[in-house]
Amino acid sequence: MTKKVIITAALSGAGTFKNNNPAVPYTSEEFAEEAAKCFKAGAAMVHVHARQEDGMPTHDVERIRATHDAIKDRTPELIVNLSSAVGMGKTPEQRITQIVEIKPEMASLNTNTMNFGIVDRKSGQVLVDYVFENTFTMLQDFGKAMEKNGVKPELEIYDAGGLDNVLLIMKQDIFSSPMNFNFVWGVAGGQRFRPEAFVTLVNALPPNANYTTCGVGNDEFPAIMQSCLMNGHMRVGLEDNVKVPNGELAKGNYELVEWAVRIAEIMGKEPATPDEARKIMGLG
Repeated sequence: MTKKVIITAALSGAGTFKNNNPAVPYTSEEFAEEAAKCFKAGAAMVHVHARQEDGMPTHDVERIRATHDAIKDRTPELIVNLSSAVGMGKTPEQRITQIVEIKPEMASLNTNTMNFGIVDRKSGQVLVDYVFENTFTMLQDFGKAMEKNGVKPELEIYDAGGLDNVLLIMKQDIFSSPMNFNFVWGVAGGQRFRPEAFVTLVNALPPNANYTTCGVGNDEFPAIMQSCLMNGHMRVGLEDNVKVPNGELAKGNYELVEWAVRIAEIMGKEPATPDEARKIMGLG
């Protein structure tokens, strides 16, 4: 059993803003600063949704490139994982073009069409209602484009149906080995974190696959603890959760990474370096 655990910091997402936590980065300089702090704290990879100056998500290639390059210039060791979900209402072309042109080491690849909203958890009131489109054709075509351009897909699994979609499409021999998955918990429209569901997903993975996990809000720390316990990897960050376990606002992404490192150490694991993570995930 490996003693190494890959810790990813998801720096901003498309739905958290400075009014949620002042440390959420908008500018390329802020992203580079957050990424450097996360690397120092123990992260091997950062997941990035670039923002406009006003904080809104963007599909603009040059804006995304500037953010990617600023991180690599500041901390060349880090793996940068770009998102192929660049905000509501974007076309498939807008979502994949920036990945093909920038060619990060890794990029997210979403696996099923789903409700994706913001809901008041106490009252059930729907605040933002959106259908996140990820068709079989997009899964196939995005996967082919990433692999052709040397970008390793990170397959985002919001429920068991998404994993089954991958198991079907992978019969085309699109994906290079090892395949890398991220189990996402707590999105309104996706699955809530349940330990037994986690076990079911792990048991359904294809041979030699790697997996990490992330959880929205209160699902973050239980999910990463179970992943580490089951020999998987961990993702934290202000995209998913803006608070540390005691309920206080995180001082930055790096503080959430520090908590992940603490969890890993309790379970007898060590944070993987970026080069160790590259070897595990089959990058390069």
